[in-house]
Amino acid sequence: MWCAIELLPTSCLRMSVIRMLRISVNLLARLAKMNDSRPKVQASRRSGGDGVPEVFCSDEQGVISVPLDECRKLALAALMHEGVRGACELSVFFVDEATISELNSEHMGKIGPTDVLAFPLDTAEYNEAQGPGTPSRGPSRPAFDTDDVPTLLGDVVICPAIAMKQCEDHAGNFADEIALLLVHGILHVLGFDHDLEDEKTEMRAHEVAILMEHHWNGPVPSGFRQEQDE
Repeated sequence: MWCAIELLPTSCLRMSVIRMLRISVNLLARLAKMNDSRPKVQASRRSGGDGVPEVFCSDEQGVISVPLDECRKLALAALMHEGVRGACELSVFFVDEATISELNSEHMGKIGPTDVLAFPLDTAEYNEAQGPGTPSRGPSRPAFDTDDVPTLLGDVVICPAIAMKQCEDHAGNFADEIALLLVHGILHVLGFDHDLEDEKTEMRAHEVAILMEHHWNGPVPSGFRQEQDE
């Protein structure tokens, strides 16, 4: 049975993942420049803002072509679809097999590469959404003080090489595989899980709903599967 996600709560997510991914000096310079150009958000902010989430995508492997702009748009659409609003950020990293193997070993205690890892923010939770401009939490996260809205939602790390290897007996093609892994990871960041059968059913339903509306713009393709063939 396919289980793409490895779930790891962590704090200081962006810098932690950047360090683990061994990002090059040139990329760090670009990220620093990008950080300087972003709108500054206060660390503590009340709910009810009119902002939308920001998604940052970075290709760290450079071997298999990944449509970063499409991934960013799908990630943002997935967040909005799930009711996430306000000044918050999600990062998506595409890495090689060696990097994701190292992360899998260091943080999950598992040998070898996996297709996707999710790093949800563990230092605060989101408040229930009360309107279209309200920062909101994932479905499994309890309410908290609205004066303490976090900036970072979390990080999703995807390995395109593994996605390429498994796509034919999973999502059907590479584009759909990347889209599925991305949405799957985002849902984990928002609090979804699939340990129990009812949780799995709910999570898969959300995956399909997001992909139908924001990726396929239509019905599910005949070759699409959410589990790999045995």
